[in-house]
Amino acid sequence: MSDMLQRVVSLTRGPIRHEKVLRESHDKTDAYRTLHLLLFFPTHSSKMASMTSEPHFDDKTMKTLGLAVLLTAFSLTSACNSGSTTSGSGKAAHYSYEVVNVYPHDPNAFTQGLIFRDGKLLESTGQEGESTLRRVDLESGQVVNKVDVADQYFAEGMTVLNGKVYQLTWQHHLGFIYDYQTFQPIGQFSYEGEGWGLTNDGQSLILSDGSNRLRFLDPSTFRVTRTIAVNDNGTAVFKLNELEFIQGEIYANIWHDNRIVTINPQSGAVTAWIDCSGLLKHSEAPDQEAVLNGIALDESSGRLFVTGKLWPKLFEIKIKK
Repeated sequence: MSDMLQRVVSLTRGPIRHEKVLRESHDKTDAYRTLHLLLFFPTHSSKMASMTSEPHFDDKTMKTLGLAVLLTAFSLTSACNSGSTTSGSGKAAHYSYEVVNVYPHDPNAFTQGLIFRDGKLLESTGQEGESTLRRVDLESGQVVNKVDVADQYFAEGMTVLNGKVYQLTWQHHLGFIYDYQTFQPIGQFSYEGEGWGLTNDGQSLILSDGSNRLRFLDPSTFRVTRTIAVNDNGTAVFKLNELEFIQGEIYANIWHDNRIVTINPQSGAVTAWIDCSGLLKHSEAPDQEAVLNGIALDESSGRLFVTGKLWPKLFEIKIKK
């Protein structure tokens, strides 16, 4: 981490637990990732708690300080570092939606990955001891077949490429490979960092890790071939979660955000924001983690489906431009 960024971080005089994490950051990318954690992960959350066991501190204070640090860091570095991010050539578009159809969805499914293939939904669900890979009937919401993931793993994003299903785990740096037709396990793969969302462009696996970075992996060797930094006209977009590759662009959910962002896969530039606010009433899924997460395209008809973690409904929507 640069001396300049260290001085910025020191302004927060944050608790020991956060200083410890920052000392372990080895470059600016890791430092920005850490600042993102301070801002967006409550100190009592499972994700932040897994990093350290130090005492709890007031979340509102830390989020306020974290936001100040994040904005200051980007402001101070922008003049002296062009980085690897390619900014968009103009402002991103802003779209809304209209509901076309509503389908039932398992309210106990902690949706982490969603695709539509051969008339059925494929869904990856998370939580330790509850993670699954399942094939679901769209009309009824009934599970057609299912594979349980071992209890120690928290399953995350999922995609299908060349007759294989690839499924991530959150913090174990491990992914599972299944036969698409039978769901029979046929292999595993490893990767660095956390696993959040997963999609593909027909050639590469595309992985999100909760930061503003998307990594492209060779599906044969699982080596990172390139990385893009997602930005909206130069401003980094963090918390990228579930992914879907649609008509040459990457669609991404943002953790705890009602918007879907569309991304240029070459430059990382945001091309549009789709505001999905109001899809589901809070009373229908009151859990604080019942957030929008899950994007699937029916390539044969162009139908677009979205749902969320623990949502009792899945929606077919049309984007209003």
